[in-house]
Amino acid sequence: MMKRTILLASSSPYRKQLLERFNLPFICASPDIDETPAPAENAEALAVRLATQKAQALANNNPNTLVIGSDQVASLPDGSLLNKPGSHEQAVEQLSRSSGQSVQFSTGLAVLDTQTGDLKTHCELFTAHFRHLSQEEITGYLHQEKPYDCAGSFKMEGLGITLFERLEGEDPNSLIGLPLIALSTMLREFGINPLLSQ
Repeated sequence: MMKRTILLASSSPYRKQLLERFNLPFICASPDIDETPAPAENAEALAVRLATQKAQALANNNPNTLVIGSDQVASLPDGSLLNKPGSHEQAVEQLSRSSGQSVQFSTGLAVLDTQTGDLKTHCELFTAHFRHLSQEEITGYLHQEKPYDCAGSFKMEGLGITLFERLEGEDPNSLIGLPLIALSTMLREFGINPLLSQ
């Protein structure tokens, strides 16, 4: 079999750091897609659709490539979505709404073989049970970590871990943005085993 390139369809430094744990050579490129939710689209469907579109957006220019797309959507118990805040004010609003709540993170994963058109998708669910946070705690956290490019307004791999009472799910990497356990399984289905890559 001709060796395939692995392409991570993301400009996220967090996803890049996660994929580096597999010790596989890969390249990164940023797809340009519209991330607007469709009417009545739930978090899981949105996450998988966006992950798939990210992979497909780079397919034409990358023959014989495995393109990995991933996207994360956070949702409150009432179904409302939490996106990347982009500003301090929005982050304060998001963390205030998340305080004392169980926030579900849906991380969509798509792996597309551009040679065959074979596409595999997965959605990893993870629940973060937030502590009851004071406004002083929220402001203090945001000033220290500035997680304005992160869905849900926190960085789980940093100080953000102190925002939670407990975490519930199978793969904590999905909270950072890339479900590595599911990805490892999917890569094996495409004939790439990280344990046998040397």
